[in-house]
Amino acid sequence: MNRIVVSLVAVLFGLLAGAVLMAVTGHNPITGYSYLFEGGLKNPERIGNTMATATPLVFSGLAVAFAFRTGLFNIGVAGQLLFGGFCASAVGLNWALPKPLLLIVMLIVGFLGGALWAIVPGLLKARFNVHEVVSSIMMNWVAYWTVYYAVPAYLKAQYSETESAQLPEAASLKVPFLTEMFDGSFINLGLFVAVIIVLVVGFIINRTTFGYELKAVGHNRSAAEYAGIAVNRSIVFSMAISGGLAGLGGVALYAGNASNIQIGVLPSQGFDGIAVALLGANTPIGVFLSAMFFGLLYSGRGFMNAMTEIPPEIADSIIAIIIYFAATSILIERLIRWFIRRRRANTKASTSQEGKVGM
Repeated sequence: MNRIVVSLVAVLFGLLAGAVLMAVTGHNPITGYSYLFEGGLKNPERIGNTMATATPLVFSGLAVAFAFRTGLFNIGVAGQLLFGGFCASAVGLNWALPKPLLLIVMLIVGFLGGALWAIVPGLLKARFNVHEVVSSIMMNWVAYWTVYYAVPAYLKAQYSETESAQLPEAASLKVPFLTEMFDGSFINLGLFVAVIIVLVVGFIINRTTFGYELKAVGHNRSAAEYAGIAVNRSIVFSMAISGGLAGLGGVALYAGNASNIQIGVLPSQGFDGIAVALLGANTPIGVFLSAMFFGLLYSGRGFMNAMTEIPPEIADSIIAIIIYFAATSILIERLIRWFIRRRRANTKASTSQEGKVGM
């Protein structure tokens, strides 16, 4: 419950700070926020686009949160997402299979690609105690340059050197019934995959011996080792699963929201996953709700700018402030405790005063 309150307070402070920024720049905060939320929820198409925008964030947030829960900081989600999406796109462009089977294979390959990219920092951490932040950041750039070379060499479009060929319809997560239901939005099957993965991750973390062992390593590595848990193996498995979740986000991004890969772009969704995990208190359901909120902000900021000329950077500032308060949750918890103690003291003093008057 405390984590939920902290997240809500972080959102409230972020929105208040955004209102101040709008007022300082000469804009009406009420009008700005009305257009911001209207831009993400105005009609079925915008609702669909909001959920589609949030879908890769669900996966990247889960990837960061899973590593956090096991005592690791996976900051290489962007590279894992990119490489997982690249592997899935390679399958989609070269394999001729029925759509349901092809999509399943692409999801598996995407997961394995992201997991492979995360295993390297995991092994370095387990065997040589190399900090995973440093090694995973380096792997981001290895993924960037690998895709930068491989796409023009093997997957390039017919008339472009900077992007891959368009995925065929059989390799796309977009399906007609969803597109029609949401009036032409780019919502896709990735959202349903995300919901399933949220439930699976929640079950693994909270209901299995394997999840308990991973959390034990995260809480106290020495105590876990003393209890007989294979710490190094848990670290490698944790990073692999985290990277695999990021790889699924790459499939959702490049085969769902988009239909090809552009070189020279390290997907920002990988870094946004850190914010999503923090605001979601590193819980699967919290991550899902947090991703939907960020999807709403990202989806609505363009409409806000078009209708009011409020810079879209205001929405980015709101997100940054929310991240700041979510990251400093201990300060918010202390503020809440102080408020509760003061209220109880005031109530006790008031009751005592009434008792004296009655006497």
